[in-house]
Amino acid sequence: MADTQRLGFIGLGNIGGAVAANLVQDGHTVHVHDLDEARRKTLTEAGAKAPGGIAGVARESEVTFLSVPTPAVMDSVAAEWAEAAPAGSVLIDLTTNAPDTIRRVGARLAESGHHLLECPLTGGAPGARARMLVFLVGGDAATYERCAPLLGTIGRATFHMGPLGAGNVAKLVNSLYAFTTVWVSLEGLAICARSGIDLRTMVEMVRTGGGGNLFIDRMVEGINQRGRPTEFALELAAKDAGLLLEVARDLGVPTPVAAEVAQGLVAAKSFGLGGRDFTDLVEVVERLTGAEIRLPR
Repeated sequence: MADTQRLGFIGLGNIGGAVAANLVQDGHTVHVHDLDEARRKTLTEAGAKAPGGIAGVARESEVTFLSVPTPAVMDSVAAEWAEAAPAGSVLIDLTTNAPDTIRRVGARLAESGHHLLECPLTGGAPGARARMLVFLVGGDAATYERCAPLLGTIGRATFHMGPLGAGNVAKLVNSLYAFTTVWVSLEGLAICARSGIDLRTMVEMVRTGGGGNLFIDRMVEGINQRGRPTEFALELAAKDAGLLLEVARDLGVPTPVAAEVAQGLVAAKSFGLGGRDFTDLVEVVERLTGAEIRLPR
């Protein structure tokens, strides 16, 4: 692929906006669209172009990135994009999506002469800003090879997991590991808090005693801070957990632990915390257990 290209970007939220800004910084001609005018303005002031709607982006771009919240939105946007995109254009979907949706949309785009590459990611908004994203790719080898150099400029690693659908299966399982680790760690701290054990001592013991994990080793240090700006909303985590359960059900794989964690994330929505950042999961566990989970200084 050429060093600089005509690119599109649809969906300029916390992750999409940061990736699009990096692509502009790299000298690409980036055509952007978002329903939020303020987000569009931020990118156009940085040097992007706003050709007017999804169709405008599609007509002007060789490769278009898509970063939207749900499979239904992705399906709808992809259909509108395909109506205007030149034959041979590529749509790169960064959305954490349903594998069945990816396969269905991919087949539809192939019929219209377009290409789809699924690239769900890990690293969130901080990773997007710092070019530290990890892409879990699904799609045919030729399309992957065409887009891999571009992905390499905005992330730190790319894994081609297999055909369309495989990327999102991998992403959802990765999310299962992450969600479960955080949830069970908070449950354990709640037990200790209700038992009167000093949580700082407990954390240090677990780190030394062999029961540690990424949350206990690093993330737990931030649990006293609540109400951070939302970068990954709890309601999106609940959506992802639900998608994982659908995949497991369709494959006939029992997932009792995943089901319980998904219900915990649903509880966040029932408490009115769905729009809060994932780091506020600690408040959900506090409400469910009646424990105060804070680390002594």
